[in-house]
Amino acid sequence: MNRLSLPFLIAALLSSPALARDYGQQGTHFPIIEPDLLEQIQSRLQAMDKNGDIDRINQKLKSRTIARVNRPKPVAGLVRATKAATRLFDPTITLQADILDHDKRRIWTKGTRVNPLDTVPLRAALIFLDGDDPAQLEWAFAQKPKTAKLILTNGAPLKLMKARQRRFYFDQGGKLTEHFDIKALPAMVDQKGRMLRIREFALSEKRRSTQ
Repeated sequence: MNRLSLPFLIAALLSSPALARDYGQQGTHFPIIEPDLLEQIQSRLQAMDKNGDIDRINQKLKSRTIARVNRPKPVAGLVRATKAATRLFDPTITLQADILDHDKRRIWTKGTRVNPLDTVPLRAALIFLDGDDPAQLEWAFAQKPKTAKLILTNGAPLKLMKARQRRFYFDQGGKLTEHFDIKALPAMVDQKGRMLRIREFALSEKRRSTQ
């Protein structure tokens, strides 16, 4: 007697009419209804536009943006200096990747230690201050040279620019004060050779020019 191979036997059994049974309907069947998400969003937007919600949201966002521009979020953790302090800061960095020019030629190799001051000197001192403190503002405007960049950590830069006719910057997110590890104000950063000098000033002392 000829033996059927296992694959042939399985195929024959699965195709046999005798094994095909109708078990009827099991449980309750429901039609699949999937509402179009884009249509829902469009309908919601149309409703919001009709009742004025979109205009109110836009106005709220506009007011919030203007308020944030006029008075950015203050840098946390800074205090007014109670004693004078001076230290040096080495800006040298170790490259984490090769630096290439526009022609893909290697300028610096990964692992090279680079001091940015060797190629881009700090031409103007940086003065960090609280713009809501009149004493710090008075001190900052008394410093020489007058080309120092005034960087607020608190206050209203646009209002001060209009009132003082001088450009103000703002240390958004405290990036600069964190980088230079500045904890007390007012503070000044200027260049000394291949290093940066960081000074914090106690305004209770007799004010003097830092020239």
